[in-house]
Amino acid sequence: MAASSETMLKKPHVGKKRKPPTRYWEGTEEEGKNDGKKQKEGDNNEQTPQQNNTRTKKGGKRGGKRGGAGKKVISGKSDPFPGSAPVPEEKLNKFKRGVKGELPPRPQYKLRDVVIRSEAASDLAQKQNARYDLMLPEDAGFLEGDEDEDTCTISQDDIVDAVDITAGAKYFSLTLSQFGPYRLDYSKTGRHLLLGGRRGHVTCLDWQSKQLMCEMNVMETVNDVKWLHSEALFAVAQKKWLYIYDNKGIELHCIRKFNDVLRMQFLPYHFLLATASATGFLQYLDVSVGKEVVAICTKAGRLDVMAHNPHNAIIHLGHSNGTVTLWTPNQREPLVKMLCHQGGVRSVAVDKTGTYMVTSGMDKKLKVYDIRAYRPLQSYFLPAGASCLSLSQRGLLSAATGDIVQVYRDVWGIPVTKPYMAHRAKGSVWGVHFCPFEDVLGVGHGEGFTSMVVPGAGEPNFDGLDANPYRSAKQRQEWEVKALLEKIQPELIGLDPSQLSQVDHSTWEQRHVDRVQVLGFDPLAKEKFTPRLKTKGRSSSGKVEKRKKQVAHEDQRDVIRQTVEDRMKIDKERKEKEKKKAAAAGQKSALDRFRK
Repeated sequence: MAASSETMLKKPHVGKKRKPPTRYWEGTEEEGKNDGKKQKEGDNNEQTPQQNNTRTKKGGKRGGKRGGAGKKVISGKSDPFPGSAPVPEEKLNKFKRGVKGELPPRPQYKLRDVVIRSEAASDLAQKQNARYDLMLPEDAGFLEGDEDEDTCTISQDDIVDAVDITAGAKYFSLTLSQFGPYRLDYSKTGRHLLLGGRRGHVTCLDWQSKQLMCEMNVMETVNDVKWLHSEALFAVAQKKWLYIYDNKGIELHCIRKFNDVLRMQFLPYHFLLATASATGFLQYLDVSVGKEVVAICTKAGRLDVMAHNPHNAIIHLGHSNGTVTLWTPNQREPLVKMLCHQGGVRSVAVDKTGTYMVTSGMDKKLKVYDIRAYRPLQSYFLPAGASCLSLSQRGLLSAATGDIVQVYRDVWGIPVTKPYMAHRAKGSVWGVHFCPFEDVLGVGHGEGFTSMVVPGAGEPNFDGLDANPYRSAKQRQEWEVKALLEKIQPELIGLDPSQLSQVDHSTWEQRHVDRVQVLGFDPLAKEKFTPRLKTKGRSSSGKVEKRKKQVAHEDQRDVIRQTVEDRMKIDKERKEKEKKKAAAAGQKSALDRFRK
């Protein structure tokens, strides 16, 4: 035992130092050794005359070795790729936030400093977004057939057999033939599904986990259903009035001002619920305070076609005379009125960028419009017409004709000759809706509900601060508070959202003209007095203000003197007129004898 302990003591406790790993910019080992030897020789030569100085400087900063030029040296060599990694110009243009404006003049140094700092923060955010965009893990899917095979002939069963179990579970059907046909709506996060049957059946569920949240029958006709700002509240347009329920099926509000509602659209950033009624009224409800914002009489009859532009929150209404009108809560008249079809409009859809609008009418035509120029881009003829339209986040268009659902790709680009996908439902389709952030198309028909798998439909990467499908209850509460604080007022809704940061020159000029007419002179015609800089303490802030007031009083005295002279002139003319009248009245006439 003693011998073994002695041998144990002879062994060192700490092993040999391992050789540090070589950097990717280092050469071979021999080159590194040679460089190290040369550097040591140079260090020894430099240390000999400065040994005393180096001994006194013990508390120096820690860091890598430095070369003679003052640059940092790591493992004997400098970094061949200094600085941050460059960002491609295409990625930067993707996150560009408009054109930079001109800087204020130098005298306005405070405003100039604020503008410079804000532009620097904007540039930093642009670079960070472009750099993080390279690290997004998901890519958009697509459907590709074999040689000489059309993708529209591929059935849903074939797709389910080819994909994994998680994606295949997204194709399912709910047989609800008793209370159909059904209208549907997905929540903003794409996690929850809301169904409303024509005969009063209302249900909401987490469609991914198939967990039922609530189910009820309102014993009344249901025209439309719509989620509100979160999955905790939803609105149901029933036969008479508008009702608000929570996700447990408890009735919270019955809003009797909103009667005979046929279609609804929710504006998430304004907390506005827009409704179109059978009486021709377009009404806005602020769900954050529970008050009606405005009720507009469109004078266009029954309103059963409705869509909203996600880019600028404009409401699009389709009418029986073939026109589509654009509305905001600020004006009683439509902003734009477009003649789109020779017959009545059946459905309208707008893409998320606010650039394209797709309409279908009784003339069996499907038209694509550029909203920026208000002109048609493409026109397609469908044998039976399209009754329901929906656009996905990636630009896929779904059109329902009877019990057939067809999905088209790039309808506003090259003319499309055949659909991307097709599916036959069990009954006549009454509503279609793409699920956000998922390759899923929901179809509500007379026999219930069907969830289709449509590769390439959803946006693969979501914004966790805006719409997070995996958020917890606490995160949802915090998001709701922030969204309420950042709520956009209805007065800011307009055709061009970029005008909010610009100056309305025409209105300012008109106000200036009105002011000149009221005052009788132009207050901005004369430049403001700027005191000359004086020395020996005569340009202190108090004395400068005193000189400004003296000049202002002089200008005011000139104005008063001019007005007094004008008034005296007017009084003098009035007195002369009175004298002339008195002189004319002093002549006697033959009728003066009858005066008493």
